[in-house]
Amino acid sequence: MERLEIIAVDGIGEVSEGADLARLIAEATEAQGTPLVDGDIVVVTQKIVSKAEGRIVDCPDDAARLQLAIDEAVRVLRRRGDLVITETSHGFVCANSGVDASNLPEGKAALLPIDPDRSAARIRSGLAETADVGVLVTDTFGRAWRLGLTDVAIGVAGVAPIVDLRGTKDWSGHELAVTEIAVADEIAGAAELVMGKASGCPVAIVRGYSGPRSIDASGTQLVRPPSEDLFR
Repeated sequence: MERLEIIAVDGIGEVSEGADLARLIAEATEAQGTPLVDGDIVVVTQKIVSKAEGRIVDCPDDAARLQLAIDEAVRVLRRRGDLVITETSHGFVCANSGVDASNLPEGKAALLPIDPDRSAARIRSGLAETADVGVLVTDTFGRAWRLGLTDVAIGVAGVAPIVDLRGTKDWSGHELAVTEIAVADEIAGAAELVMGKASGCPVAIVRGYSGPRSIDASGTQLVRPPSEDLFR
């Protein structure tokens, strides 16, 4: 029976621009007695990636946040008051272009990393001397048709983000025609259960996942093409 273990990584501390996230993660996992091992998946919140990459900007009020969201968008899809649903340059469809002021000093906001896949790959490369791991950069998204928020993968390195089961058969022998499992999002959501939204824990280890790995993984593989999107 497959078993997953999810480990919160404490002790990362405050992250500033230029920080070496791989080094901070390796040191924190060693210090708490859970050193990384081959096959682990390291889940890192977008917020500390944005901090390390200098994507923290001034945002004195709601009007400034709305303008940031519009500036970061390639297209505004819906608008209601101060809330806009946008398409970002990454292809993500999300609220306010991912601009987020939570867990930051007053008057500041975080923008999404310019290239979350590159961010994930950089962290993975930096950890390579410690262990051969996969890395997910995650953010909190709402979902069409469903209430509530969950973490999803916006940057992926070393893990196949989707497991395609089309053409295989279920337990009763029926061929699966449309089943593609968004395993990177499932892992991101599971990791968020131990990281929380307000606990200041920005990293988790998911251990025991035996699904496929990938050298050319990308978070954009999880984005539904506009040609298949009934809402765009």
